[in-house]
Amino acid sequence: MLLKNAQGVSLTGASHAAMEAFDAAVSGYNRFYGDPVALLDQAIADSPGFAMAHVLKAHLHLIGTDPAGVQVAGACLFEASRYASTTLEQGHVAAVERLIDGEWRAAVRILEDVSIEHPRDLVALQTGHVMDLVIGDSRMLRDRPARVAPAWSEDVPGYSAVLGMHAFGLEETFDFAAAERTGRKAIELEPTDGWARHAVAHVLEMQNRPQDGLKWMLSDPDAWSKDNFLAVHNWWHTALYHLELGEVDQALALYDGPIAGTPSLLAFDMVDASAMLWRLSLRGVDVGARWRTLAEHWKTQAADSLFAFNDFHAMMAFAITGDHEGVTMVEAAQARAMKEASDNGETVRRVGRDLVAGIKAFGQGDYRGAVKLLRPVRNVANRFGGSHAQRDIIDLTMIEAATRGGELSLARALIAERQAVRPHSDSLAQMLKRLPIGAAATT
Repeated sequence: MLLKNAQGVSLTGASHAAMEAFDAAVSGYNRFYGDPVALLDQAIADSPGFAMAHVLKAHLHLIGTDPAGVQVAGACLFEASRYASTTLEQGHVAAVERLIDGEWRAAVRILEDVSIEHPRDLVALQTGHVMDLVIGDSRMLRDRPARVAPAWSEDVPGYSAVLGMHAFGLEETFDFAAAERTGRKAIELEPTDGWARHAVAHVLEMQNRPQDGLKWMLSDPDAWSKDNFLAVHNWWHTALYHLELGEVDQALALYDGPIAGTPSLLAFDMVDASAMLWRLSLRGVDVGARWRTLAEHWKTQAADSLFAFNDFHAMMAFAITGDHEGVTMVEAAQARAMKEASDNGETVRRVGRDLVAGIKAFGQGDYRGAVKLLRPVRNVANRFGGSHAQRDIIDLTMIEAATRGGELSLARALIAERQAVRPHSDSLAQMLKRLPIGAAATT
């Protein structure tokens, strides 16, 4: 007889003790809290034939888009495929296999089908949701959790996680009021849910509400910043609010503290570090040796182009420091990726190569070249993943490149389009002050 987990899903090969550890791991995964892998290792040690414990361990090593995680996931896949007996488990095995092979879109479709048949399977829901972000599918970020919602209520453990995922999807599809309402409800139910906290943080960033953002993030920072995988990213959001308010010293203090004070070689964390230093550099802030330190960290994985979004942020560190070795590593990795049939290979070919080249050009002082490379692909940049808030760095870079390159009419036009959605932005006011009144194009 198969045991059922906390959401009532029947799973193969688990003892009662192993199932308790698995449920705790799923809860940690939902909140990005604690050490789910350690709990899964505990479950596997107790019940080696627990298929979904092996599956979830694989998912956890794949969603971070770190090259080192693929090898661990491969070992997990081998074990999971030996024991998977239900259609749910076999679906997960097939999805993990596709993820390892770089067939991300095929994987999320398989997980979509698993969720349709098993709407209370939080593992399929969350891995699919995270990978929707990786491939830039904002509609599925919203619709994947919406589809399963009728099967959930506050009485079912993990309901807050469903709300948090839906909140982020609503934000990425610009339904800000519903996103904020849903995300705040999720936090009421589970204050340690880092994903729900981050969903509301995105709303407040997109609506240019920095004071509200600081209030939201700093009202209970221990709930989302202690022992949480999303802590660096949520501190990055907090620093963005400070930047919008012109509080550069506070943003730098957060960089030197919770964002990068403790060195991390995880791509997820290094992306945030690059994104913050780049924004500061666009403002003309001297960040000292911080870029060189970060560039050395990026060298630990820049030789593998697993995710074009990561390449983009690695190139920031290499180009701005004039690190020829690092620049060459990224370009060579992308050249190899473009020869592959993987989803990342296609992404590099269609948008990633030009975005990375645009960042390289800007870092080397070729501002007109940067504009020429970034402009054709900025409107389809969702293809290389990330959120609207993360991809906003493309527009910010284009404005600064046009300004420094003397394409002043273009700079003014880009600022005007931004003002239409951020009419009370202090940072935009500063951009405008740098442009001569009545400036004409020099192209």
